[in-house]
Amino acid sequence: MFDIVIVGGGGAALVAAIEAAALGKSVLVLSKHYPTQSQTSMAQGGINAALYPPDSCDSHIQDTLKAAAGLAQETIVQEVCRAAPKAIEWLDSIGMPFSRKGEAIAQRRLGGASHPRACYAQDYTGLKLLHTLYDNAVKLGVAFRFRTFLLNVIEEDGVCKGVSILDMARGKVEQILAKAVILATGGYAKMYGALSTNGFGSFGEGVAAAMRAGAKLSDLEFVQFHPTALKKSSILISEAARGAGARLIDQEGQEIGGELWTRDRLSRAIFEAMEEGREIFLDMRHLGEEFIEKNLPQERKLALLYEGIDPIKEPLPIRPVAHYTMGGIDVDEHMQSSIQGLYAVGECANAKLHGANRLGGNSLLELVVLGKKAAQSAAQRQQPPQKKLFERTKIDANFIKAVFTLPNQIDFWERQEFLSKIMYHNCGIVREEMRLKGVLSVVRQHQKELAFMGVRDKSPLMNKELISFLEYGNMVELAEAVLVGAIQRTESRGAHFRADYPQRDDEKFLAHTMIWKEKGVLCADFKPV
Repeated sequence: MFDIVIVGGGGAALVAAIEAAALGKSVLVLSKHYPTQSQTSMAQGGINAALYPPDSCDSHIQDTLKAAAGLAQETIVQEVCRAAPKAIEWLDSIGMPFSRKGEAIAQRRLGGASHPRACYAQDYTGLKLLHTLYDNAVKLGVAFRFRTFLLNVIEEDGVCKGVSILDMARGKVEQILAKAVILATGGYAKMYGALSTNGFGSFGEGVAAAMRAGAKLSDLEFVQFHPTALKKSSILISEAARGAGARLIDQEGQEIGGELWTRDRLSRAIFEAMEEGREIFLDMRHLGEEFIEKNLPQERKLALLYEGIDPIKEPLPIRPVAHYTMGGIDVDEHMQSSIQGLYAVGECANAKLHGANRLGGNSLLELVVLGKKAAQSAAQRQQPPQKKLFERTKIDANFIKAVFTLPNQIDFWERQEFLSKIMYHNCGIVREEMRLKGVLSVVRQHQKELAFMGVRDKSPLMNKELISFLEYGNMVELAEAVLVGAIQRTESRGAHFRADYPQRDDEKFLAHTMIWKEKGVLCADFKPV
């Protein structure tokens, strides 16, 4: 038995693992994929920290609170922003290869920032961060198990005892017990399918498992759409490009949006332009080949590979797509969920840092500062769970067996693609009550139809179709919660824009949307800020 089990393999999981190991705790990291395949690699632009005048921690705090549109918790914002310089110092000390200007760590300005404060490593910041963290975790002797799929949180009398997992290679259900569990499984933006920057796997299994166990979720309706994804492939073109001076234009050369608008505001401007029939492009030709090759080499490679366009010679066709989920498992100041011993950090958690709209460059900062905090809090848990086969594990083992016997009369792949498209068009950048309710009825129909779906591949060994079916099940479960939150929030705030209620309403909705399940029934309410 381990002191701490961490589910997830991205930046938040790795930081938590390193900190827990440094505290002398035995740690096991369970990951669906290898760490370097994590969604953290898509955070290309940088990690925020007020390092040099005229920037300041107070300015960083104010920019974060402004972007959050009233839903951030000021104490956590202050804590994270004030810890940012030390976070950069720590990363630098363990080998993070930051770009530099002389001896100083180089910084660039991202959307919504009043100063250049995003520390970066060319435009590979997230990927290089993952490599650095993984190397250090291995050096510390952190134990890893890859190709494990989270099924459920094992909860008894309001206390987390561990997790049930599917060993993907063998097709076997196991339980992993621990004094504390940290979920760092990422967000749920892949429910928007091909209209998302997220890679394979970001269906929110940690968030869904926590909800099934009785944990409270919050603010699920706040989904950030990134304004600059390649039109055909939805591959992210980093905000670093705009920070370096790239312009958004239509086919006539008319500029779209203002200088470094926040992502929610700019995504809506692009969406409205596209609804008018205009084509939108990201133009970086004027930056020159030398600058692009030095500072934005990945963006050029991605454009050539996925769009067949060289941004040095032509503007890039773009569109806004789902990118980041601000909501998630509701956690307190210790990163603990409403279930004792169950912690969450990173995109799967809602620590009230981002509020209604995440500031570019704050996600990597969050996973460093709060990843350490989650480990420190989890390390305080001393009581090991009783060694027994929990009922939750038995139920999950029987469920996996039952999946192979389902009739497969309905193709879940087709249902998933259809649901992704209608989520984007009706619960995306612009929302409206009747359309939201229409999608909700579709989601509930999909839930009823799950028993008529199934998998064609009957082999238990490394069955990728089975994993996709389980991911679809989580997607359908979370989509219902997202839609309920979006329907009941009859106002516009940050990334949640209601065409039928375009104004922000602080009198009624300066509050967090709370979602939970009681005896399998979805419940929702508001909790004042």
